[in-house]
Amino acid sequence: MPINKISNSFAEAVADIPSGASIMIGGFGGAGGQPTRLMLALRDLGVGDLTIIGNVAGISKTTGYGWPDHLDPIDQGMFFESGQATKITCSFPVPGTTNPLSDIEKAWREGNAEVDIVPQGTLIERIRAAGAGIPAFYTPTGVGTPVAEGKEHRDFDGRTYLMEEALSADFALIRAQKADTRGNLQYIGTSRAFNPAMATAAAVTIVEVDEIVEPGGIDPERVGTLSTYVDRIVVREAGDPLP
Repeated sequence: MPINKISNSFAEAVADIPSGASIMIGGFGGAGGQPTRLMLALRDLGVGDLTIIGNVAGISKTTGYGWPDHLDPIDQGMFFESGQATKITCSFPVPGTTNPLSDIEKAWREGNAEVDIVPQGTLIERIRAAGAGIPAFYTPTGVGTPVAEGKEHRDFDGRTYLMEEALSADFALIRAQKADTRGNLQYIGTSRAFNPAMATAAAVTIVEVDEIVEPGGIDPERVGTLSTYVDRIVVREAGDPLP
């Protein structure tokens, strides 16, 4: 008998996430590919001392980037506003302005959070490497900058590279357009950027989708994540106003 991966609610899907967990959260820019309902459920769960791993993590709320004008934007900064997160590894924790400050920067300035900024290409490759079982790799990105501090340097063909370690997590909260009941996923738009890699790099992968179909309901050529990586699926209500 196939394992039932469908959760009855977003609250149920995140209920066993403990304090102290590391959590990857998908999304590329603004609300694009963001598991908005899973994020809200995690906030409402109230667990603390979380480590968040994301990409564009703290820009939407302060700038409205990527959000419809009639909605109040949310982003991964919600976990710092609520005091639940103590660390984030991401590429864009703040907007290109200091007025107003993002919730992530506020927490950092007040000494309540650690912020680890990673170049975007390096970040996605660290996640992909974890999913592929590769412990580390070399990249020229960051050589000669603060990113290089404390990291191994090595020369290849006359060029200097940094060693970057793979990045995994306890949980991944991701967004896809469609899932079948076995957990195969189809993505659309910017959700293709970080979600597929995160699905492979976490011990438990929880997926927010717009639709669940029977096996065979996804064109095999459109499957972006295989069911073996997916542990739980939650479907959004039809007409949900949030991206």
